[in-house]
Amino acid sequence: MTENQFKGKWALILGASSGFGAASARALARAGMDIFGVHLDLKSTLPRAKQVVADVEALGRRAIFFNKNAADARKRGQVLDKMQEVLGENEPPGVVHVVLHSLAFGTLLPFIPSESGQEVVAQAQMDMTLNVMAHSLVYWVQDLVAREMLVRGSRVFSMTSAGSHRVVRGYGAVSAAKAALESHTRQLALELASRGILVNCIQAGVTDTPALRMIPNSDKIVADVLARHPAGRLTTPEDVARTLVALSDPALTWISGSVIYVDGGEDIAT
Repeated sequence: MTENQFKGKWALILGASSGFGAASARALARAGMDIFGVHLDLKSTLPRAKQVVADVEALGRRAIFFNKNAADARKRGQVLDKMQEVLGENEPPGVVHVVLHSLAFGTLLPFIPSESGQEVVAQAQMDMTLNVMAHSLVYWVQDLVAREMLVRGSRVFSMTSAGSHRVVRGYGAVSAAKAALESHTRQLALELASRGILVNCIQAGVTDTPALRMIPNSDKIVADVLARHPAGRLTTPEDVARTLVALSDPALTWISGSVIYVDGGEDIAT
């Protein structure tokens, strides 16, 4: 694989300022792609996004980032308008070769209280979690296809976890979102097959990211994984990023509709 294979190609990363999104932005830029990034950061965490931009630009690639809510339809349209403008600067226009949906924002409240007075998930919180972490994938892809920004050979990746099929306390709404995300990925793969657009889901192992640290008892989750993992370590964002670069090779044209495990054997270990 050479940088020339990615000349004129862009990656769109939803959730680009930390974790898998940040690592993937850096890795894809290193491979030769320019990066569009969407993230939602307050003043306290904005330096993370600025650092990713600086790292991408230091590699000689363009980095155009948007600090916007990726699950908001109006703001999605604003981002896509700007992307079309940028892609149209060259002749032929640039294309979006890779889309990574790595949005991690949702409620971690239980369904049922374990003690008197404990707050439980409300309908609005459940709806928000599924919209951000699952349904928004569909809406972004719909709009990208409608605007002809995804072309034959483009590929879409979503990020799932073992929570899609395993139970973790406080993870119920996110588990539902991950299960829905996998279903959306399969359906998009089916409907985009005739266009030559590949759609796959990456199941990363437990990874030390800001999103993991928000989960109740995350320290116990980490300890459990370290105790049973066949390789004796956690997955890293870079493990996932390197996999995305490999799967972005234009020569790979026949992997679609799959959940691809990037966990070093974690999910099969007991």
